[in-house]
Amino acid sequence: MNYEIRHITSYGYEYDVSLSHHVAHLTPRETLGQHCVEHRLEAVPRMSTHSTHVDHFGNLTNFLTVEGPHRQLGIVAWSRVELFPPERLMPESSAPWETIRDLHGSDSPNAPMESAEFVFGSPLAPSRADLAEYARPAFPATRPILAGAIDLCRQIHADFKFDGHATTVMTTVQDFFKTRRGVCQDFAQLMVACLRSLGLPARYVSGYLETLPPPGKTKLVGSDASHAWASLWCGDDGWADIDPTNNVIPSDHHITTAWGRDYSDVAPVSGMLVGGGRHKLTVSVDVKRMDAPPAEGTVAEAGPSPVTQPPSPW
Repeated sequence: MNYEIRHITSYGYEYDVSLSHHVAHLTPRETLGQHCVEHRLEAVPRMSTHSTHVDHFGNLTNFLTVEGPHRQLGIVAWSRVELFPPERLMPESSAPWETIRDLHGSDSPNAPMESAEFVFGSPLAPSRADLAEYARPAFPATRPILAGAIDLCRQIHADFKFDGHATTVMTTVQDFFKTRRGVCQDFAQLMVACLRSLGLPARYVSGYLETLPPPGKTKLVGSDASHAWASLWCGDDGWADIDPTNNVIPSDHHITTAWGRDYSDVAPVSGMLVGGGRHKLTVSVDVKRMDAPPAEGTVAEAGPSPVTQPPSPW
């Protein structure tokens, strides 16, 4: 699969902003199943400084500064990505979940470095006794770890309702667990927190998901969105991604940009500024498959011109 992704983040400020610094996790990662062919980042007004570095988790991170009075800011990221068919997972042949738990216990010195830090609770995905109790039915004694995770994914998908207006980026797992309504960020962080509460290493993954309109309907420009899911370390089988929002194992429709302990590590765009007062944030995302003609009812778009000549995002 070949995809083109355009992600526009737009801020409108009540008063002039004299200086703003932003951190962006918008560059698709290089993984065994994914290759970022090209990536560009632009801003309106133009960036005064721009640099990149690889963070602690291996994510390519952009730092940008905009100087001079402005009441609007648009950050435009454009990427082309190749996805390769994932290896078929064999849930029932994965290691018993207790084996992975015990390997990461406090008295075990042999936990792998790549997974050890993800067994601990984090600000937005803590370890909690009530979450361990909620997840435990999916993990009876000697249950293969991936089979248990798939059952937990199914359980979360059934018990919680997707509601785009119920939560914010700072909603805690505790609040989501109580209201049972939220967005993909909440579903992913709940699953990560449940797995950690059982002593299992899990990380939060940020990215994109190709969405298609219902039959006979038109896919609107900007109708896609950032997405999030969970990833569980399964021993010799490595990391296994799981999407509780949609109750699926991610395949060649999920595009990974970054991973970390929770949303706070990998927010698509965050930052700080001088001035501005209140602000309004809007996000427009388009994920377009490139190796097939547009599906019936889909709005076709041009190539990378939005980055080389960024449109007004307001």
